[in-house]
Amino acid sequence: MSKVKVLYVVEPAIGGVERYVETLLKYTDHNQVENILICSQNYDEAKMKKIADKVILIRMKHEINAYADFKAIRAIHHYIKQIKPDIIYAHSSKAGALARIADLGIKNKVIYNPHGWAFNMQQSTKKKEMYKWVEKISAHFCDKIVCISDAEKESALREKICKPSKLQVIYNGIDLEAIKNTIPKTRAELNIPEDAFVVGMVGRLSKQKAPDVFVKAASLIKEKIPNAYFLMVGDGELRDQVEEMIHKFDLDSSFLITGWVDNPTSYMKIMNVGCLLSRWEGFGLVLPEYMACGVPIVATDVDAIPNIIKNGKNGILVDKDDYVLTSNVIIKLFNNEQFRCDLMKFESAVVKQKYSVKRVIKENIIMYNRI
Repeated sequence: MSKVKVLYVVEPAIGGVERYVETLLKYTDHNQVENILICSQNYDEAKMKKIADKVILIRMKHEINAYADFKAIRAIHHYIKQIKPDIIYAHSSKAGALARIADLGIKNKVIYNPHGWAFNMQQSTKKKEMYKWVEKISAHFCDKIVCISDAEKESALREKICKPSKLQVIYNGIDLEAIKNTIPKTRAELNIPEDAFVVGMVGRLSKQKAPDVFVKAASLIKEKIPNAYFLMVGDGELRDQVEEMIHKFDLDSSFLITGWVDNPTSYMKIMNVGCLLSRWEGFGLVLPEYMACGVPIVATDVDAIPNIIKNGKNGILVDKDDYVLTSNVIIKLFNNEQFRCDLMKFESAVVKQKYSVKRVIKENIIMYNRI
């Protein structure tokens, strides 16, 4: 088998896509694949150079910006012609659009992974329709579209984004070895009381991840569990609003927002419960990470999440925006240690069986060679 030269084009935002691509590059056999990465100025170039054969930083904006997008397309087009990759692999809706436009007239093999369809996000009907048409048109200019869950594939088929044969489901995977070897943060270094019942949330402080619901649930949990402590691992555009809510509910002494961190699993390992209360979700990479860290999960019953969490077995599902139900479920977990242990036992079996990054690498290599 000859070595495949893959050019990854990755979205500007930092988060789950970044972790996915980083893990993919780290474990891909460099004797099989030459990994070249085009990413935005937001990425840590030194870190990426350790795992990619070549890293190219260009300026990209997360939001639509005609001038910035045009310059990014020109830059990507230039590097495609210079590098002459066998495959272009674009990650996220924004990078997918830029890369496919940049490749017009060059006709490389192109793979696109949206990491969650933009038209499934909560937004105006007009915007949803626009995103659907962009995806339908752009689908003609790639060879494969990778869906990170069955729910994502079902969405594509429902909206007739492309012919079924163009879609391939490859579930996300995580670095189980690295998580196993991660040294947990200590409660002392975070100023969290040793006897605290720690309820955590890992993710961007954005509308999608519903940090407002987490804080509202926290206010009710604190009434029933006096030693409850709340840990938010992440940052985002809603941070000021979230901090105002925390102050309003008089939770300042029982809350920590870490900001962006390099290794969120070191924080997960001190949690008694981990939450993902998303209003929409293409996959939810944090879910298998929670499982690998032995953290009981409470998550919303939306999009791809029920593909991963089987209610009552490896986590508990709640309705989106229902902070009362969320608080009641967490209080139930607090009061039932055996139930928490049962969830963790099932999680351990599921994550080892389904979510190893080595399985993702194998499926990607097969896909590269088929196209």
